[in-house]
Amino acid sequence: MTALPLPDKRPANPRFSSGPCAKRPGWSLEALADAALGRSHRAKLGKNKLAEAIDLTREILQVPADYRIGIVPASDTGAVEMALWSLLGPRGVDLVAWESFGAGWVTDVVKQLKLPDIRRIEAPYGELPDLAQIDFDRDVVFTWNGTTSGVRVANGDFIPADRQGLTICDATSAAFAQRLDFAKLDVVTFSWQKVLGGEGAHGMLILSPRAVERLESYVPAWPMPKLFRMTKGGKLIEGIFKGETINTPSMLALEDYLDALRWAKEIGGLDALVARADANFAVVDRFVETSDWLANLATDPATRSNTSVCLSIVDPDIAALDADGQAAFAKGVVALLDKQGVAYDIGHYRDAPPGLRIWCGATVETSDLEALMPWLDWAFAQQKATLKAAA
Repeated sequence: MTALPLPDKRPANPRFSSGPCAKRPGWSLEALADAALGRSHRAKLGKNKLAEAIDLTREILQVPADYRIGIVPASDTGAVEMALWSLLGPRGVDLVAWESFGAGWVTDVVKQLKLPDIRRIEAPYGELPDLAQIDFDRDVVFTWNGTTSGVRVANGDFIPADRQGLTICDATSAAFAQRLDFAKLDVVTFSWQKVLGGEGAHGMLILSPRAVERLESYVPAWPMPKLFRMTKGGKLIEGIFKGETINTPSMLALEDYLDALRWAKEIGGLDALVARADANFAVVDRFVETSDWLANLATDPATRSNTSVCLSIVDPDIAALDADGQAAFAKGVVALLDKQGVAYDIGHYRDAPPGLRIWCGATVETSDLEALMPWLDWAFAQQKATLKAAA
């Protein structure tokens, strides 16, 4: 089999992983030179840095002044679990899911918390559930952006302002790239390693006054691990939301998050971050619209993510393969791109339909995505030729 000619240009940064995501442009280890290494996070220096991270998060995300922001353990997963185990129980729960992480929260609530009054409102990969089915007199758990399906809610208009229940929103691949309607959200979680390209292991938990009221008025029937406890004596532990973390944070990872936040502020804050992600998505979307072998997994243009862009291989010859064959073909395309050093970690999530997943968040340069697009055609053609030769 003859190798096909390679495209002329290569991405300067081939890191298109959906998490951990690319560092901000111009990043180097020198950006972490001021990290409080070997110092206690409870010392003045450490507390000041943790407080600065909270303050900058509030400023850039435009979080209301009366919402609490806390740095918590175990990434976005830890933040969501803290909310689920601490807040759910007083009323029925609507669990809304359309991809693997949302499905994971469904599993936790159904099989671990075993609450008696649960409704599941679900949709397959590529689609959004019927949001009109949600009863906001109940508590509601949902993802803003489906990281593994590329499907997001367009806005918060579907959430009533006079709701009786709490809205618990996993926003980890949306925060800093999409506009979150905080007035409609009582709990918002995300992790450092997504849109701002920080390091893993730390999560952010944002609570509305309504969520705080629930915490102070409700005691769950189950034992609460220390890492989940946010109240003492019926009162919120305010220190958690001022930088006094529940357990020891990485001061190196904290410095990296601070560097990303400062960069975000310097380039123009949330407006600039959203614009960068939108421009990046537009590059991929334009390419897909003219492609005869790729399609957006998200069927409705209004719900397509501008960060975790998920693509299906729709070439008739490949679509005719069984599921294992389709997955093997997609992995072959990904492996070719990796071997050429032009795109790392862009395979579909393990539970998602076979295809590609390209991160388009704000730390990715538009020029790198523009350089990548011809390589997708090359890798597809090369892999298809290999498949035909083996037949």
